[in-house]
Parts: sequence; C-alpha cells; structure tokens
Amino acid sequence: MSRQVSAVECLFLHERADDFAVVVERDGERLFQAVLELKSTNAGPRPARLRVKEGDDEDLRPPEEFVDIARRAERIRISEQTSKAARERLTSMLAGYQLEATAVRTCRRCANANRYSPLTSETAIRADNEEICLSCARKELDSELNYRSLRSGARNRLEELLLETGDLDRIINLLSGQLDPELTKFDEISATVDAIDPVPTDELDIHSELQPKIAGQFDSLLPVQSLAVNNGALDGTDQLVVSATATGKTLIGELAGIDRVLRGEGKMLFLVPLVALANQKHEQFTEKYGDIVDVTIRVGASRIRDSGAQFHPNADVIVGTYEGIDHALRTGKELGDIGTVVIDEVHTLGETDRGHRLDGLISRLKHHCERARGDTQWVYLSATVGNPRELAGSLEATLVEFEERPVPIERHVTFAEAREKSHIENKLVRRAFDTKSSKDYRGQTIIFTNSRRRCHSISRSLEYDSAPYHAGLDYKRRKTVERKFADQELAAVVTTAALAAGVDFPASQVIFDSLAMGIEWLSVQEFSQMLGRAGRPDFHDEGTVYLLVEPDGVYHNSMEMTEDEVAFKLLKGEMESVITRYDESSAIEETLANVVVGGTNAKRLNDRMIGDVPTKHALGKLLEYDFIDGISPTPLGEVICRHFLDPHRAFVMLDSIRQGDDPYELVGAVELLDE
Repeated sequence: MSRQVSAVECLFLHERADDFAVVVERDGERLFQAVLELKSTNAGPRPARLRVKEGDDEDLRPPEEFVDIARRAERIRISEQTSKAARERLTSMLAGYQLEATAVRTCRRCANANRYSPLTSETAIRADNEEICLSCARKELDSELNYRSLRSGARNRLEELLLETGDLDRIINLLSGQLDPELTKFDEISATVDAIDPVPTDELDIHSELQPKIAGQFDSLLPVQSLAVNNGALDGTDQLVVSATATGKTLIGELAGIDRVLRGEGKMLFLVPLVALANQKHEQFTEKYGDIVDVTIRVGASRIRDSGAQFHPNADVIVGTYEGIDHALRTGKELGDIGTVVIDEVHTLGETDRGHRLDGLISRLKHHCERARGDTQWVYLSATVGNPRELAGSLEATLVEFEERPVPIERHVTFAEAREKSHIENKLVRRAFDTKSSKDYRGQTIIFTNSRRRCHSISRSLEYDSAPYHAGLDYKRRKTVERKFADQELAAVVTTAALAAGVDFPASQVIFDSLAMGIEWLSVQEFSQMLGRAGRPDFHDEGTVYLLVEPDGVYHNSMEMTEDEVAFKLLKGEMESVITRYDESSAIEETLANVVVGGTNAKRLNDRMIGDVPTKHALGKLLEYDFIDGISPTPLGEVICRHFLDPHRAFVMLDSIRQGDDPYELVGAVELLDE
C-alpha cells in the first residue's frame, strides 16, 4: 500500500455507525477507500483495524498503514457531519501522531458512499433540509425526470434552474405544477419603442370626410403608422408592413383604402384568413366609417351557399376572407373597380395547407385589378415574418418594418400532466382577474388549446366566468363572447387557433394549454403570433405568457417530438421564413384556378406567384384529368375549381358518384383518403 500512496493529496474521514469511512484522493481521483476502527488506549484513541475495500471485497490491513497514509497526506479533512464526540476522538488520535485535521462541509450522501465531495456556498444544493453536492442533486433530478419520462428539452431547462437556484426541492415542486414565478419565468421580452417622429393627424393629407374621424381619435399616429405614411402609404405605394401585434397596423390599410374610396379612386378590399376575424372587421369598419362609405362582407361560406346574403359587390368597402374573395373570382362574380387591397396576416403564405391558396388568390386578384384599372395599391400586414426583405421583394412592395413591443411580456414555463392543467389554468386565471393594471383594467386571459371539445372542457372547469370561442360557434354566440370580454364580464376565453390571427381580445395573459394545433405542433411563427396577444398598451402594464408543458406529451402517434421538447424549440427558435411551397396537388389546384380566371393568361398568373409552381407539369396533369381542354376549363374542371377540391379527392368523389354509391359511402371514402 505504501507504494500506491506515495503522494497523497487528501485524506478524508467521515463518521459511520461504529467506525469511520476513509477516502484517499490524489489529483481529484480516488485512490482507494477503507473503513477505520478506533480503540481506546492509555495514550488516547488509536487505530484498531483498517479494512481496505477492493471491489466487493475487503482486505484487512495493519492499522499502522493508516498512520503511514496520514503522514503522507498534504491535508486531512473531517466531515462536518461527523458528531462532536467522534470528531474529538479523530482529532485526538491524529494529534497523537503530531497530525492536524480540518473540519469541512461535505455532501453527506457522497460521504456515506465513501466519496469526498466538499461543499461551498457556491456548490451546495439544498435538498430535504440538508445540503448536497451537484452530482447527487443531478442524480436525484434525473431519477425524477426518468419517472416522469421528460425528454431533453425539459431536462436542460431544469438543470439550468437547479444551477441558478441551488434548490432541488423547488425544482421537484415545479414538476408537480407549483407556480413559483421565479422558477417558471423563462425570459422577458422587453418593451421597446424606436425613436420615430409621430405624424400629427391634423396634418395628414387625407379626404376632408375622413380627417375628423382620425383626428378625433388621435392627436398623432403611432410609430409604425407614421413610418408607413412617411414611406408613401397615402401616395399609392405598395407596402409590406411588419410590426408586432397591437402596434396599429390595421389603421394603415384603413387610411390608404378609405381615403382612395372617398377620392373616387376605387373601392377597398380588406382580406383576412378567418370568418371570425372578417365579422369583427366588418362590424368595426361599419361602426367607424359606415356614415361615409358603404361596407359589406364576403366570407368563405359563400362557396357552399352562394346566396349573396349580406354581400353587396358595389359597396365601397368589402371585408372578406381569402376564400370568400377567391370564390368570387373563380365563379366570375363582379368585384368592381378596386383601388386598394389590404391583405392581413399575409404570413399565411407560408402555411402548408393554406399558403398556396393565398398565393394564387393574390395573383388572380392582381389580374382582375389590372383589367379594371392599372394603379391598385396593395398593403400587406403581418406581425411575424422571418424573411421580411425577401418577402417584400417577392410581393414587389416597400418594406415598412418596425421593431416595437408596446408592453413587456414575461414568458413562463411550468410542467404539468394533462389532468393537472385545468387546475393550474384556474389558478392563473383567478390571479390575473383579481389584479388590476395602473390603467384600472382587470387581467383577462386567452387560453389556447388544440380542439373545440377541449375549449368547452376547460371553460367549464374554470371558477370565474369564461367562455369557449372557436369557429364552430354561430355568429351571434361569438359576438356575445366578444362583447362580454370587452366589457370585462369574462375572466377568460378558451380558444383554438382562431384568435391567433388577430381577433381583438385585449388580454393581459395568454396560456398555452397545448402547443399543438390539431395534431400538428405549432411553428415558431404561429407560437409568436399567439403569444403576441398578451398585453395591450392602452389596457395593461405588461403581458404574461404561460406554457403548460406535459412531460413526454403527444397528441397523435405521428408526432415525433414531445411537448417538453417542442416547448424549448419554440421559446428559443428563430422565426421561420415565409415561403410558399407546392406539391403536385396544390400546383394542379392553383393552375386550374388560374386557367378558370385568367384563361390564356394562366401561365403569366402562375409565373408571378411567389411559390415555385411547376406549370408545365400541372397543365399536363390537368389535361390528363380532363379538367381542361386546351387552355379552357371543362365543365368538370369548373366544378372542381368552384368548390376548391383537391384533385385526388375529386377523383374519389367522382368515382363514387359514377358507381352510384350511397352518400355515406362517398363521405367514408373521402375520409379514408384523408387518413
């Protein structure tokens, strides 16, 4: 043994039941471990037995070898957890050989396992009313995470928190749904206001009938509005306006469009992706401008029942959904002389399912406007675009980009099993509604979840008044919810993706009950759009966002990632670029629509779409499918186009009809195709 321990850096002693653990280290590596027994002599305590552990065996050595090791040690340490009486025996024994020892704070769990782990105020981790080393704390945390099946995203975050707080108990409690705000807080998006000279509203060069309506509301324009005006919004310049939620983008389109209406320079189209949003904009525009312009609405339901109810094509202002206006184009409806087109939520161009339809709509609408007049102004609005300069170039528009967050947003993450989420949501909703801002508004909450059924379930579980809100509700019920929320009669609304696109609910808090939309995980863009609903400058001092993350949670077996992995991908991710991608089916659908609307100009319509459309291949397939004859649509092609049918789905339906199948069998065949 003497040869093995010729240079001993540290000798560590720790009390056990009736003896002492001995650990010998050099350069931070354990050379060996042993057990020391003491005996009482007339000269004081002395070594009695030394048992050196070698694997699972113990080798009994002469007690003098302990003295030899102690004399070779650069330092001798005794665990502070050793009792006073035992420490005095060790100190007395060592003094008998003219040796000194220092009591040090160590990890008890390591000492019991014959490991030497000294603790300092910087390295100690609190756990079960004692302090342990980081290594033991990590092992216990790993055990808890393994039990809960948490993946890498949550593990990395919880280890970060463990290092920050030095408190294992608080981290374990966080896994049980406790809302410790210091631990749940992931980060804060600070409020920012760029230095832009505001444009006084009484100096705006707008029509005399519009001037008092704007000047009566505001003394000056907001920064992004001022920036847009300075870049030609009132001079007919096409613009892509990118700015955060609640910064006033909509008014830019209103100013440009309604001013041109009043000057006799064509009507205004204001296009949005969702019926709920179209209804809200229609109501707002009617209330604000109904005495000076005629306002009408056309939504996607028109493609099913084209009764023309509420829609007046000769109106000055047409609020419509993308599909509602596209259906009018596909069926040859007259939209009149269009002077201004405002497309809200233009980042929809990047969505897998709907992006190609908006891309096609823009191309077809430009074709329509060019035939009627040559100077239509286009204003595109979005809060979330990862490639604004590239998108502005593709749309041939001037980029107006304004980096502003009107109020700060705190983003929080807490972990909860599915059954615990409603309980946590209830606490968060109550806490927000019981708090008033400096502007005397109660805190109100939007809860995003992934299904309509879950909307109703969560709403029923909340103690304070709340309501579900989704596309399955009728117009009257949605309007009631909107009114009650605006009047602060509701503490919360529970919704699917409908609100993310900009329906106006001035909420202070957003809760993500799920990070999925249906059975697909949210993109960074969708997530940013949704969390941007938290906090309004005229109502709140700050916004709050909570992600309730289910460890190892998935909503469909096709999901490769789990919710805890997705959470940190979204929080740390960069905004996706808005790129419209085409597969064979979408290319065929948009090319057919361009043939129906543009005739011999179909190729030109395809060429100016921002996505890369394989026109030659698509035309070949249309001929093969008998959807077109030459460059004209067949009756079958016109029906397929009018009803926005996927070509493959259309064939399944056509075959079923030709075979005389029962309607239920037809529906089943289409659903099977979807699967």
